[in-house]
Amino acid sequence: MIILGVILLIIGFVTGISILWTIGLILVVVGLILWLLGAVGHAVGGRNHYW
Repeated sequence: MIILGVILLIIGFVTGISILWTIGLILVVVGLILWLLGAVGHAVGGRNHYW
Protein backbone atom coordinates (compact mmCIF):
# COMPACT_ATOMS: atom_id res chain seq x y z
CA MET A 1 0.00 0.00 0.00
CA ILE A 2 2.83 2.34 0.84
CA ILE A 3 4.68 1.53 -2.39
CA LEU A 4 1.54 2.02 -4.48
CA GLY A 5 0.96 5.36 -2.77
CA VAL A 6 4.50 6.50 -3.53
CA ILE A 7 4.16 5.44 -7.17
CA LEU A 8 0.91 7.38 -7.48
CA LEU A 9 2.53 10.40 -5.83
CA ILE A 10 5.36 10.34 -8.36
CA ILE A 11 3.05 9.86 -11.34
CA GLY A 12 0.71 12.60 -10.11
CA PHE A 13 3.62 15.00 -9.58
CA VAL A 14 5.18 14.34 -12.99
CA THR A 15 1.95 14.50 -14.99
CA GLY A 16 0.30 17.24 -12.95
CA ILE A 17 -2.83 15.17 -12.25
CA SER A 18 -3.92 16.28 -8.80
CA ILE A 19 -6.29 13.36 -8.13
CA LEU A 20 -3.38 10.90 -8.38
CA TRP A 21 -1.41 13.05 -5.95
CA THR A 22 -4.34 13.04 -3.50
CA ILE A 23 -4.98 9.30 -3.75
CA GLY A 24 -1.26 8.57 -3.41
CA LEU A 25 -1.00 10.72 -0.30
CA ILE A 26 -4.01 8.99 1.28
CA LEU A 27 -2.58 5.53 0.52
CA VAL A 28 0.80 6.44 2.01
CA VAL A 29 -0.78 7.78 5.20
CA VAL A 30 -3.09 4.77 5.63
CA GLY A 31 -0.24 2.37 4.89
CA LEU A 32 2.00 4.04 7.46
CA ILE A 33 -0.75 3.94 10.09
CA LEU A 34 -1.39 0.23 9.47
CA TRP A 35 2.34 -0.49 9.51
CA LEU A 36 2.81 1.34 12.81
CA LEU A 37 -0.16 -0.40 14.43
CA GLY A 38 1.17 -3.78 13.31
CA ALA A 39 4.67 -2.94 14.49
CA VAL A 40 3.56 -2.12 18.03
CA GLY A 41 1.59 -5.35 18.31
CA HIS A 42 -1.99 -4.20 17.79
CA ALA A 43 -4.08 -6.55 15.71
CA VAL A 44 -5.32 -4.83 12.56
CA GLY A 45 -8.27 -6.56 10.93
CA GLY A 46 -7.67 -9.67 13.01
CA ARG A 47 -3.98 -9.88 12.03
CA ASN A 48 -0.87 -8.91 13.91
CA HIS A 49 0.74 -7.71 10.68
CA TYR A 50 -1.35 -6.23 7.90
CA TRP A 51 0.75 -7.78 5.17
